[in-house]
Amino acid sequence: MKYLFGPVPSRRLGKSLGIDPILLKTCNWNCVYCQLGRTVPLSFQRREDIPLEAILVELDEALQSLQPEDVDWITIVGSGEPALYRPLDRLVAGIRARTDLPLAVITNGSLLYLPEVRAALKDVDLVMPSLDAGNADLYKRLNRPHPEASFDRLIDGLVQFRKDFSGKLWLEVMLVAGWNDSEEALQEIAACIQAIRPDVVHLNLPTRPPAEVWVKPPSGDGVRRAIEILGDVAVVVPPQTGDFSLVVNEQLAEQVYSIVSRHPMSEAQILAALHPLDADKDEVIARLETSELLQVVERHGQRFWTARPTHFPATGMGR
Repeated sequence: MKYLFGPVPSRRLGKSLGIDPILLKTCNWNCVYCQLGRTVPLSFQRREDIPLEAILVELDEALQSLQPEDVDWITIVGSGEPALYRPLDRLVAGIRARTDLPLAVITNGSLLYLPEVRAALKDVDLVMPSLDAGNADLYKRLNRPHPEASFDRLIDGLVQFRKDFSGKLWLEVMLVAGWNDSEEALQEIAACIQAIRPDVVHLNLPTRPPAEVWVKPPSGDGVRRAIEILGDVAVVVPPQTGDFSLVVNEQLAEQVYSIVSRHPMSEAQILAALHPLDADKDEVIARLETSELLQVVERHGQRFWTARPTHFPATGMGR
């Protein structure tokens, strides 16, 4: 499949069938911690680079082949920012017409100030936007947004969306050591959270390969400080668990690519997926290393597999 992937194990949604309506990497943010590397170049125009019908055809095929117990959620999650997909409203309607499975959308939230984006998401079950900074300066340095994706627009859009949206709103905060884990930074984020009124705030840690080499997760004290300041609404998202399914055949690299172009995998995860199979793991890894689709990125002393078109420099931009 080109536009669907999984089902993959999700830390919060169980077995998630992913739908990716945009090209790698189409985003209006260039976050220092992004697991898909740097955004080159930044995008802001909403487009339909992938035909809607092509996505829905793949969805029909997937729903016919999967058993009900195979999928817990359908998740629109782009290799970038999915709200940049212009016919997002028709994609949501097409999914709703085909299945009763709950539908989630993972977004950075920066386009929710647009009435048409809020309208496109009004009927989904769960929206997970991001809020990593409580002021415009830190937002610019941490999320490195397109000039049109301002901090005021981000906050205004989130507040307005919460007023109109009857589904679940789970706000995501990526904690980065030395950036947004101080008392001052967390107090500013807490003030924004009070205005937005999400159902839950998920505290994420950069355990997948960050775009910049110097990005590190906060200490235990930093995490505890975040929980104390952000209050009972905040919970820490544990590291991802669960196995990916792979078949050792001539399409092995394509299988891995379909996952890592949206969610990079550690080499340990690949080896775990191969464990139940009668396969020479060294030979399999060697095959993957010769693929033109994949590359290895080293972060936090680990080897991660990601798509070759992603930009993961060996040295980071200045802080």
